[in-house]
Amino acid sequence: MTTHDFVNIASFLPVMAKKQPLEKAIIVPKGRDRDGGPKYTHYTFEQLNRESDCIARGLEEVGIGRGVRTALMVGPSLDFFALTFAIFKTGAVPVVIDPGIGIKNLKKCLAQAEPDAFIGIPKAHLARILFGWGKKTIRTTITVGRRLLWGGLSLSRVKKKGQSNTPYEMARTEGHEMAAVLFTSGGTGTPKGAIYTHANFAAQVEIIRKTYNIVPGEIDLATFPLFALFDPALGMTTVVPDMDPTRPAHVDPEKIIEAIKDFDITNMFGSPALINRVGRYGSQHGVKLPTLRRIIAAGAPMPPAVLERFCTMLSPGTQVFTGFGATESMPVCSIGSNEILGETRHGTDEGKGVCVGRPVEDVTVSVIKIRDTPIFEWDDALRLATGEIGEITVKGPVVTSAYYKKEEATELAKIYESDGKGLWHRMGDLGFFDEKGRLWFCGRKSQRVITESGPLFTIPCEGVFNTHPDVYRTALAGVNMHGSVQPVLCVELEEGSKGVDKEKVKRELLELGASKPHTKDIRTILFHDSFPVDIRHNAKIFRDKLAVWAEKKLT
Repeated sequence: MTTHDFVNIASFLPVMAKKQPLEKAIIVPKGRDRDGGPKYTHYTFEQLNRESDCIARGLEEVGIGRGVRTALMVGPSLDFFALTFAIFKTGAVPVVIDPGIGIKNLKKCLAQAEPDAFIGIPKAHLARILFGWGKKTIRTTITVGRRLLWGGLSLSRVKKKGQSNTPYEMARTEGHEMAAVLFTSGGTGTPKGAIYTHANFAAQVEIIRKTYNIVPGEIDLATFPLFALFDPALGMTTVVPDMDPTRPAHVDPEKIIEAIKDFDITNMFGSPALINRVGRYGSQHGVKLPTLRRIIAAGAPMPPAVLERFCTMLSPGTQVFTGFGATESMPVCSIGSNEILGETRHGTDEGKGVCVGRPVEDVTVSVIKIRDTPIFEWDDALRLATGEIGEITVKGPVVTSAYYKKEEATELAKIYESDGKGLWHRMGDLGFFDEKGRLWFCGRKSQRVITESGPLFTIPCEGVFNTHPDVYRTALAGVNMHGSVQPVLCVELEEGSKGVDKEKVKRELLELGASKPHTKDIRTILFHDSFPVDIRHNAKIFRDKLAVWAEKKLT
């Protein structure tokens, strides 16, 4: 496939609608019955295809067609999936932003993306008006649900405009054409809109299929709705659980287990925070989940203890795969729980970092010298030797080429090869390759702590302290004290450890730190009730916020 071939990420849907028309494509919760049991509603593949065709025709009627940037703020529902595929079918460009990134960031993201249209639930429209989101560029508005005083159209009106008995002919978009703008979670700065092409999406589907051996007919529990958009292309049924997708760390584990058992779930995607919560409940109550064939976790490093606990619920041979990647390039590497628990966890406990596995097929990974400035041309001399910590860079068909209207950020993140065709993405993550060709993650480049005696990398340092039985997780932060940077270890204790003697824990942590050359200089320890984390996965720690908090505590 060349970049100029016709490729539309929505083209997978009509194919699956012909292959398995009556199979359920999307299943979503619809409240509870009198006995408290769950109720669900669904679309078959044929219904989803037909409904998205109808909406696509209606969208074109109201001016939302090829190339029209369209902000989409709709929760996980039948309408969300039908709308997303309809937007892709028209060749319009969905602009997807996590609502939990905060009012200020939402306004910045929408100002950056300059959407021409806005499709959202009533609450999203109310916020749009109150906070002035996109008022300079938005010309078309559609309300999913009850339309109030803000004008525009309702989704039901759009559907009426799109009613027809003839099949919809989707836009013949090209591989290099912009398909979507997906915003990063802003874990280490302001969220940025990564430009996805249709070729990027198509490559992701194929790599995910190959990496995890996913076959049509499987059933996926979609705890992260965006990831579930790949399901129809993979021939999987999507089950949306009864949960708030913006708060995976606070999920009700009984409802997740209930959905897995009700639908014989074979595949589950979840953040480490969700897996921790479900695994903790499952191990306490002796829960077994025999239908699961694989679990895919992403978003942040998975503590080995969390992984081990969750695996007690699985059948022999079923693994939890932790994927490594980013909004700008996903997936990059993958590793299974057998290898982690059988081997690499010992390196993590010793302070090597977290092993994220080997690069997936068609993706090339290199570790280069750490620099905080742009690199304008790729040079093989940038590569570091095995075992040396540097910045992780990625090349392949899943790598996005730019941020939307963020030239400076693009310049910092991309390295072009001399022929102008090859492109490397700088992940902003640090790591190294071991002698077996596996990549080890050592933390974010922007979060390394530069002291007088040299740099300290977050994940290798934290791994040493995380072995303490009373510790859930730790975070290394740099605090400016008397003109020099002092490393401070912030500690979040395990659930149910309120009665723990913190002074005793502190002494034991200092002993652990003193036993390793790279942690011996960490002598300040502060306890924190609950780390600030990203909204998307509830797992990426905002160490910059912890540094501000630590500085206040110490001064």
